[in-house]
Amino acid sequence: MIRALTEVAGLDPEETASVRVELAEKSLEEAKEFIAKRDIIQASEKLYRAVEECIKALSEKFRLPQLDIASRRGRWDTWLLGQAATDLSKILKEERISYAWSKAYEIHVWGFHEAKYRIEDVESATPIIEWLVNYIKDMLTRTSNTTNSSPESSP
Repeated sequence: MIRALTEVAGLDPEETASVRVELAEKSLEEAKEFIAKRDIIQASEKLYRAVEECIKALSEKFRLPQLDIASRRGRWDTWLLGQAATDLSKILKEERISYAWSKAYEIHVWGFHEAKYRIEDVESATPIIEWLVNYIKDMLTRTSNTTNSSPESSP
């Protein structure tokens, strides 16, 4: 859906990444609500979705090769997201990115698809996923502020 909006509206990668981070924030908040309701399946899926959007946002920002593959295929596959998470961890020298992906994928499989996880198992992934959402949000804000405060735009 975001890809179609990007093409139609002509959004640049920064704008697309920003939309993805907003979706990640919304998914994270919904996950917390489902955790409070003890709905393991929905909480698992929302936490996974938050990380998925974060990885896609960073892939767009850094123009990773996985983005081109996803574009050609017309979709992101989990193996592409996993590769992107690994590459982003190396590029940004931040191992928590690939760790957040691993936790999200784990709860996606065992909490959502298999319905074998307890609420405690799902809830334990929340801090690292919340860190990732905030990390990317801060990064995009810093990048946007740096771009907007170029010498040409200063009074």
